[in-house]
Order: sequence, then C-alpha cells, then structure tokens
Amino acid sequence: MTIATALLLGAFHGLNPAMGWLFAVARGLQERSRDKLLASLPAIAAGHLGSVAVVAVVVGVTGSLTTATALSIAGGAVLVGFGLWRLLSKRHFRWVGMRLSLPQLAGWSFLMSSAHGAGLMLIPVFTGLRPAGPGQGGEHAGHLAHAAQSVTAGLGVAALHTVGMLVVSAVVAVTVYEVAGLTVLRRAWFNVDRMWAAALVAAGLFTLFQA
Repeated sequence: MTIATALLLGAFHGLNPAMGWLFAVARGLQERSRDKLLASLPAIAAGHLGSVAVVAVVVGVTGSLTTATALSIAGGAVLVGFGLWRLLSKRHFRWVGMRLSLPQLAGWSFLMSSAHGAGLMLIPVFTGLRPAGPGQGGEHAGHLAHAAQSVTAGLGVAALHTVGMLVVSAVVAVTVYEVAGLTVLRRAWFNVDRMWAAALVAAGLFTLFQA
C-alpha cells in the first residue's frame, strides 16, 4: 500500500504543471529541441526529490509518539491551511522565459515543490513508517535505531514517489511538446492547480483524522 500510495502521489504531482513539466516544455520550445526538454526532466526530478526528502528526514528523526502525533497534527493543519489558501487564491506561480542551467533548474524545482507542499502531502505515509515496538540497547539507542530505519524507509518512499512523478512528467511534457505546444496550458493550469489544492486539503484532513 505504501509503495502504491507513493507512486500514485508521484504520478499526481507529475500531472501538475507547477511541478516542472510546463517549464521543461517551455525550455524545449525555447531551444527548439526535444533533447533540451528531456535533459530538463531529471534536474526537475532531483529538485522535487530534495524537497520531499527534507520532509522524510524531519519525520524520520521524530522519536516519540507524542512528538510524532504533534507533527501529524501540525502537518495536517498546515496541509489544510495551505490547500485552502491555494484553493481560494487567484494568484499562480508562473514560469518566465529565462535561460537556466540544469543546477539552477534543480534549485528552482526544489523551491517550487516546497512552495506547493509536495512533501507535506506524503506526511501520512512517512508517519506510518515508524517502527511500532521499543528499541533494544537502551532508550537512546532504540530511538536512534528507529530514527535511522524511518529515515531510510522515508527516503526510499521519496525516491519511489519521484520515479512516479518523473515518468508522468516525461509523458505529459513530450506529448504537449509534440502535439499541443503551449496554446492550451493557460486554460489547463487553473483546473489542475485547484485540483492540487483540493487534494492538499483532503490529505490534511486525513492526517488530522489519523492523529
């Protein structure tokens, strides 16, 4: 279930133009090269992975049930609030026609993914990865062992999630580049962005319910 959830959320993020495929298409059209488009996607995925991995590590090092519950409640509240803000806001993050290197593109992807709460949506998955039983070799050693296991598992989930995001982003970007161009993207942006915001709210409510 965890693997399927990570992949499905990754696929959903891959559909969102704010997560990078729109910029990859724009870069490809700007350079008139599909190779430039394809070269942009791994950099975008790397930035996305970095953003999600930060959340995975933060959740993984949470040792106590009380702290984990508080994190779930706080994360759920942030998800609901952020989702409602995105749902009601008329403002959108827009790409601009500037030329970026691949490292700069990865940094841009990290910031955009963080701003859109990509990692926050995976909080219910990350919090479910914590070992249930007490650790061996003392409380402190047990906490460190649990934290290491949770971080490792969380980073694995983040990697699977990013694979799903990358595959879907690549399919969408190449399809748009080859068939549609940029003419339909402004109309499509609104619906996808609102769907993303509604999903954030739903994930936040689910997290609060679990906590």
